[in-house]
Amino acid sequence: MRSLTVTAILSITAVMAQAEELKISTQYPDGNAVLNELRRAGEAIKAQTEGRVDIRYYPGGVMGDDQAVQRKIRIGQLQGAFVQSGALANAFRDSQVLNAPLLFRNYDEVDAVRAQLDGDIEQGFAEGGWQTFGLIEAGFAYGMSQQPITSMDSLKARKLWLPANDPFSEQIARAFGINPIVLNIGDVLTALQTGAIDAIVAPPVGAITLQWYSRVDYLTDAPFMYTYGVLALSDRAFSQLTAADQAIVEAEFGNASATIDRQTRQDNLRSFAALETLGIEIVEPGEADRSALEAESEAATRLLIERDQFSAGIYEKVSDILVRHRDAL
Repeated sequence: MRSLTVTAILSITAVMAQAEELKISTQYPDGNAVLNELRRAGEAIKAQTEGRVDIRYYPGGVMGDDQAVQRKIRIGQLQGAFVQSGALANAFRDSQVLNAPLLFRNYDEVDAVRAQLDGDIEQGFAEGGWQTFGLIEAGFAYGMSQQPITSMDSLKARKLWLPANDPFSEQIARAFGINPIVLNIGDVLTALQTGAIDAIVAPPVGAITLQWYSRVDYLTDAPFMYTYGVLALSDRAFSQLTAADQAIVEAEFGNASATIDRQTRQDNLRSFAALETLGIEIVEPGEADRSALEAESEAATRLLIERDQFSAGIYEKVSDILVRHRDAL
C-alpha cells in the first residue's frame, strides 16, 4: 500500500512538473466580452490538456504598455499578449499594410483582402518569432470631431488626438502634414472636455465604451483606417508544449480569435448606428472631397513606404486585390 502511495505521489509530481503556465497580458478589462471569450478558451485548454497547460490572463493593462509587455515576454515574466497589430511591427513590418490610411471603403473590401492576406501576415509573424491564431478585427477607425471634417484642410485645422506608443499612427498623421497631440487613452476624455483636443480617430465601439462620443458632435463617414489585433504567444513559450498540447492550444485560441473577430464587427456596426441616436451627426464627404481625401491618402501611403513602414510589394498586392474586387461590382 505504501509503495502504491509513493508511486501515486511521484506520478502527480511528474505531471505537475510538466505543467506549463502561459501568462498573457491584455488591455481589455475584466468582464469585457473579449476577455470572457479568452477565458472560455483558457478553461477549455486546461481541461483538454488535463491541467498540463494553464492560462492566466492579466487584464486591464496591469502589465504596462506594449513595450513593457514585450520586454516582460523577452525575460519570461509573460508568455504572450493580446495586442494591436502595430505592437508586432518589429517582427513583421508588412503587417501594417492593412492600417494604411483610407485603404478600404467598406467591410466587403476588408473581407476580400483578408481572404488572401491573413495567411501571409500570420506566416510573417511566425517567422518573426510569434505564434498567432488568426487576425482579430478591431474595426474601422473614423474621424470624430467637435467641428465637421469633410476635407483634408478641415482635418489639418483640428487638434487631433492619437494614442501614445503608436508610432505607426503618428507616422500616418505626419505623412498628411498633421501634428497630432499624443496622449494616453485615459487622458482623452479630459482633453476633449478642456479643449486640449477637438478631434479623435477611433472605432465606434471604443468611442461609446470610453464615453468619448459625449464630447464630439460629428463623425466623418470615410473609414480613416482599419484596425486589428492578434493573440500572440512567443515561439519560445509555445515550443515548450508537446505537439499534442500545441494542437489543442491552436484549436481553442483559433476558435476564440474567430469568435472575437466576428463579434467585434457586429459590435462596431451596432455602435455606428447607435452614435446617430446619441446625437452624433454623420458627415458624408461629397464625391470631390472623397476623391481628394483618397488621393492625399495615396500620397501619404507612398511616403509611409519610403519610410519603410511596410513594403511596396505588399501594398501593390493589396491594391491589386482591391482593384479586382471593385471592378467586379
